[in-house]
Amino acid sequence: MKFINHYISIFILFILPFALFSQVKNIGLPAIKNYKRSEYKGGTQNWNIDQDKNGNIYFANNSGLIQFDGSIWNKYALPNNTAIRSLKIDPSGKIYVGGNNEFGFFKSDQKGKLKYYSLTHLISKNDSKNINLIWRIHLYKDEVVFQSFTKVFFYKNNKLKVINAPKKFQFSFLINNHLYFQDKELGILEYRNHKLIALKGTTDLNDKEIWAMFPLPNNKILLATLEKGLFVYDYNSVKSWETEANAFVKKNTSLGGSIIKNKFIVLNSVLSGVIICDLNGKIIQHLNRQKGLQNNTVLTSYVDNKNNLWLGLDNGITFVNQNSPFTFFDYSYNIGTVYASVIFNKNLYVATNQGLFYHSWSTPFKDEPFNRVEGTIAQAWNIQVINNILLCASNSGALVIDQNRVSKTLDKRGYFGFKTIPSHPGYIIGESYDGFSIFKNTNNEINYVNQIGGFYETTNTFEMELDNNFLWLKKDPYLYQMKLSEDLKRFDYIKKHSNVSNSNKGIGSLQSIHNKVYFQSKNHFYRYSNEQEGFFEDKKITALFHGIPTINTLIEDRDHNLWYSYKESLGVLVKTANGKYQRKEALFSNLTGNLVNNYLSINTIDPGNIFIGLTDGLAHYDSKISNKFITKPKVFFESFSSSTDTIITGNLEKPITELRIPYNSNHVKFTFSSPTYENQENITYSYKLEPFEDNWRSWSTVSVKEYTNLREGNYKMQIKAKNSYGIESDVSQIDFRIAPPWYRHFLAYLTYFFLILAGVYIISNRIKLKIRRNKYYETIEQRRLYLEKESKIRHDQHELEKEIERLKSDKLQIKILAKDKELVSNSLQVVKKNKVLNGIIQKIKDIDTNTLDDSTKFEFNKLHKSIVKEVNTDKSWKDLEKHIKNVHFEFLKRLKEKYPTISPRELDLSTYLLMNMSTKEIAEIMNISTGGVELARYRLRKKLELNKKENLIGFLMSV
Repeated sequence: MKFINHYISIFILFILPFALFSQVKNIGLPAIKNYKRSEYKGGTQNWNIDQDKNGNIYFANNSGLIQFDGSIWNKYALPNNTAIRSLKIDPSGKIYVGGNNEFGFFKSDQKGKLKYYSLTHLISKNDSKNINLIWRIHLYKDEVVFQSFTKVFFYKNNKLKVINAPKKFQFSFLINNHLYFQDKELGILEYRNHKLIALKGTTDLNDKEIWAMFPLPNNKILLATLEKGLFVYDYNSVKSWETEANAFVKKNTSLGGSIIKNKFIVLNSVLSGVIICDLNGKIIQHLNRQKGLQNNTVLTSYVDNKNNLWLGLDNGITFVNQNSPFTFFDYSYNIGTVYASVIFNKNLYVATNQGLFYHSWSTPFKDEPFNRVEGTIAQAWNIQVINNILLCASNSGALVIDQNRVSKTLDKRGYFGFKTIPSHPGYIIGESYDGFSIFKNTNNEINYVNQIGGFYETTNTFEMELDNNFLWLKKDPYLYQMKLSEDLKRFDYIKKHSNVSNSNKGIGSLQSIHNKVYFQSKNHFYRYSNEQEGFFEDKKITALFHGIPTINTLIEDRDHNLWYSYKESLGVLVKTANGKYQRKEALFSNLTGNLVNNYLSINTIDPGNIFIGLTDGLAHYDSKISNKFITKPKVFFESFSSSTDTIITGNLEKPITELRIPYNSNHVKFTFSSPTYENQENITYSYKLEPFEDNWRSWSTVSVKEYTNLREGNYKMQIKAKNSYGIESDVSQIDFRIAPPWYRHFLAYLTYFFLILAGVYIISNRIKLKIRRNKYYETIEQRRLYLEKESKIRHDQHELEKEIERLKSDKLQIKILAKDKELVSNSLQVVKKNKVLNGIIQKIKDIDTNTLDDSTKFEFNKLHKSIVKEVNTDKSWKDLEKHIKNVHFEFLKRLKEKYPTISPRELDLSTYLLMNMSTKEIAEIMNISTGGVELARYRLRKKLELNKKENLIGFLMSV
């Protein structure tokens, strides 16, 4: 401990003043981000760098102007497609550039797209010859200065003034608002009152190329030459600046540089990257390919608005996060995953997965890597100082380290760590791969004593703490409460706990706070009461972690700060002078995901030197550096485009107040950017399109959003960004309007309104006309219907009359048929009568009248004559035959037409059959025998071509 305190005093006296002086740290490396050519899609070489008021970074590149807004790279070429060698942005946003025989400026158009405006047309014909490369551009007072090897052009109010080089210009420099040029013969010239004035004592530099000039205290200027080193000029003479920085430049040559807060100088080199030195020439930081740069030739360097460093390389671009309290020891320092670190005997020791390494703590960390402690090639889990002895717990066993080598192996079993036993001074307990062992320190020498019996489980990922009564051991999901025997050879008592509280299940972590053992479950902290034989909550400690995500590990450092890890992230409760705690989490967000799981390693030497173990090295944290580097980020719309056009880009000088998009372009796309370059991969965005969305979308690293088929109306697109420290930006907003389609336009609706009115008017008139017409047609229709009804009535009446006539006719026919039948019957009776009378006449003829007297004979003859007269005068049959032919005329006609060969006699037979007369009656009428009737019927059937099955009478009725 004496050695540590002694060294801390030395460190504070000699090293810390430089750290306090600014953000540049001399311990470890800053975070470095390399951008390859394949990312920015440009040429290899980057000659100059500048930044606009929005924070966008611009690079003068071999292929043109490169713009970077934190999300997207854009490239803009000169008209002659030559390389851009110089670059400067004025407060108005104009980007002045210079190339080979060409110079001018880029300016945003109405849509924010950069357009190039050449100034070479302002040069007279004489001066336009041999312009050469424009190497430097300066904003000097109210003029823009373009400098080539042969000429210098002064641009003001759209006019150019030209000064030719006395011999040949090298480069020009603007220092403290003084403009200087180097001439090959006259030395350094100062531009005053539109003239070049030679400075005294500077011709000694004619054989040297000056690439940079920096202001120094006491009105001196530092000159950086290409190959001859660094020189100091006091306006009388030039002297070599004999410093570490000068030695570096002479060895590696210089390509200029930049200055940080007028306190630190950045020197670019050709052969070995870049160095940062103080104003006394002491190298504070050296970055090269071995330290993370992708190229050792640095053509230009630039300090941005957050004092971070940009490097334009011979092949690529590099961002160096100087404005951070964190620096890192990575693979370039020859170390891997760090599980623990400690300072002992002026050396910093780190336990890694590749063994134990050390680095001198009393000399500055420059280019020297960590060295392996001899004999520790295996996994080292812990490195501790106990009783002023350095102990290493490793896979090779319990090791004593002395003079940077393993001086003694206490036990060859693997160990995880060691702790002193409070109730047994001089004794140490070791946590091994198969239980616990006891070691004893006697006269500053540690020896192995014995293994503790009763517990032999593997203790990997265990957490162990000791108090005066128990050894506490956490092995998921249990907490072991064990009591050592008095002779330290066994555990007399072992109890297993699955919970320390009924309300908060499980055991989160085991830790020692203020030398007391605490048990954490869901951010509630408990202690064990030996008197009550149970756990009780310490509400004061629990209150400290209110609002903090559930932690998984907690460590109290030497300054009583409480370091905790949660979800692979880190936070700390810093104990202040008044005994309260201040929470810090955002600072450590860039370490998220890099902490070693279950092996949180925090080594606090003092507030300015805190080491944190990482999966890929060791982080150095200086808590005394102001956290003003955590600033509110800005967010911009990098572009806003529709399906047919890019409406705006992020280069707008003034926001557009009203944007109108046609309906056929209602597929819109937004891209966002936040020119925040520290931990850029952790920048997240949230957005909301009103009134399409009511709530902000979840935070995401995606910087593009598209909306399709938006309806017409007014919209507000709002975005915000959140940096890696959890700080949110102000909201940026674009107001735009989607025009309705022509058929939903206001004029369309107005037209629809008038058309509706016209339609209503026309339809109303047409309806009225139709009503009148309908009434007319209704009258006509009623008249027609009346006439139809009348006609129908007449027709029905006529039909009725016809029916009546028909019925009468049918009735008459029936009567006629009946009369016919009756007539036939009567006629038959008459025939019978006549037959009887003829028989009587025959019989009278047979009577002999001679026998009768005359009177009787007279009467007899008189009777005979009367009977003969009656028979001869009876025409009934002829009348009957005539009547039958008249009644059945139509039948006889149809039958005759159908069968022309039919005879009259057969017609009579057909008529008699139609009248349904019997064979006997027909025989009597036709005066033939019944057999003759049957023969006549047979002949008639044959004439009518009827088969045997067909009924003759039925056929006749169907004719």
